Amino acid sequence: MTASVQHLAGHSLKLDSASSPLLAFESFDLPSTNQRILGAPHPPNTVIPLALRPSIHDNAEVSLDTVVDTIKSLQAQDGLLTKKLARHGTLLFRGLPIHNAQDFSKFAHAFGYKPHEIIGIVVDRPLLAPNVAPANEAPKEVLIYNHNESPQVPHAPEYIFFYSHRAPAKGGETPVSSSLELFARAQQEIPEFISELVQKGVLSKVTYKVNKQYEGGSTLRQAFGKEIKDGDNEATRRAKVEAQIARYGRGKHTTWEWVDDDTLVLTHRLPAVRTQPDTKLPTLFTGLASYYKNGQVNKGARKNIVTQLFGDGTPIPERYLAHLAKLTDELRVLHKWQRGDVLVYDNIIAQHGRQPWEGEQEDRVVMASLFDGNVPGAYVDEDWAQVVQALDG
Repeated sequence: MTASVQHLAGHSLKLDSASSPLLAFESFDLPSTNQRILGAPHPPNTVIPLALRPSIHDNAEVSLDTVVDTIKSLQAQDGLLTKKLARHGTLLFRGLPIHNAQDFSKFAHAFGYKPHEIIGIVVDRPLLAPNVAPANEAPKEVLIYNHNESPQVPHAPEYIFFYSHRAPAKGGETPVSSSLELFARAQQEIPEFISELVQKGVLSKVTYKVNKQYEGGSTLRQAFGKEIKDGDNEATRRAKVEAQIARYGRGKHTTWEWVDDDTLVLTHRLPAVRTQPDTKLPTLFTGLASYYKNGQVNKGARKNIVTQLFGDGTPIPERYLAHLAKLTDELRVLHKWQRGDVLVYDNIIAQHGRQPWEGEQEDRVVMASLFDGNVPGAYVDEDWAQVVQALDG
């Protein structure tokens, strides 16, 4: 089969092949509340998210198999969709024949990425289909503010897929924003904060307990206990948990302490400023604004489960966190879900979250699928973080 990719007006993509029907993914505009043009350092007229929908010649029915084959063919063109993700940060696919977790799994796997194994999970994500689990199932009143996925642990996914199985009538939007743009604005407006982050990184303290600490949260066994058996004694359980922690491979830069009642406090020293592969542009890979904003809005047991300090152990001044949240509010859009929508994030350069919604808890059902890539800034050799000194450029 001969295939070619054409770049149409407005960033559209079209796959032509010798077989029929011919399927194209074409771009379309969203309301301004859902989509915006990104500022520096993104190329001019770059939108987030890039919205795509399938179009088939002769009004033929769009089948999932055709969609999957088209995704694979586009990715075979030198990773075309991956490159679009690296430019826009987020892609929206609408109008796909995805109706359940199995369909979603087939679509997500078509991109060819390696499924992500979560080590140190802090939310409960039971498996629904291959590499598919519920997105955060915290109560509908809980705000989950913009963040990169898993910034509080060393092992983060690069690609995140969200599928809307059921959308509420009011609220429940998923925020979309650029970590590249957030860094650029923060460097302009609070350069002293960025300088400290580059030099020190963050010290992330995460608390795990035998029982879940909040609705939708995970237990210690869910986070690190995949090898634990019901008959194991306490010493064996702890040894198995510590063996999972050792898989991070970070030596002295990840430490832990057992406290009362089998509570585990895990401490990671991590970079908050990373660099996008290829472009080497600095990106603010963090949940700092999220921890600040969530703590302000949400009440209850979530507070203090994750504590973020500068890498030298000193507190991060609240004025910097408030400023990050202010910038995030200015830069983000809120994606209003339609049933069947799929959002795909490049986690290195794009942030997501979850807005509260009205109605019943079951009115919003979103599934997630996480995949690995080359997330920069990991622990390498004896250096705590290989980070390009962003302020030098």
